[in-house]
Amino acid sequence: MGLYGAMSSEGGTRFAIDAVTALRIVRDDPGIGSRRLLVGPAVLRSHVLSLLHREVRDGSLDEKVARAQLEDLATLKIRLLGDRVSRAAAWRIARQLDWDDTMSAEYLAVASLQADVLVAGDERIAAAAPGIVTLAGYDELRG
Repeated sequence: MGLYGAMSSEGGTRFAIDAVTALRIVRDDPGIGSRRLLVGPAVLRSHVLSLLHREVRDGSLDEKVARAQLEDLATLKIRLLGDRVSRAAAWRIARQLDWDDTMSAEYLAVASLQADVLVAGDERIAAAAPGIVTLAGYDELRG
């Protein structure tokens, strides 16, 4: 249970994911969204877009492959949230953590409000999660 009152879903564990995890899902098992309840902040798709762009730019990923992965992301079944309550929670969390922006805090906010656990591939988000939301591993999400 998160600091701001995570809600448990009746259909099983609700997993909040970050952009790094979303991209990993797209690459490993895009069908996870049909088997698991996934949530994330509304900015998740933009963050994945930036991650893919960065990989193409630095030469570690072919542009055609990146574009295909972006298309796969569009089909991932996930509830993206950016409502007033989530934004207010992100603000509080960023202040609590003394972060200079709210971007990473949005993942923690959505997780604490709408999920049972957070799967975070981003080290900054994962390191900040204890005391705000329960962390789960990627294997637990896939299991």
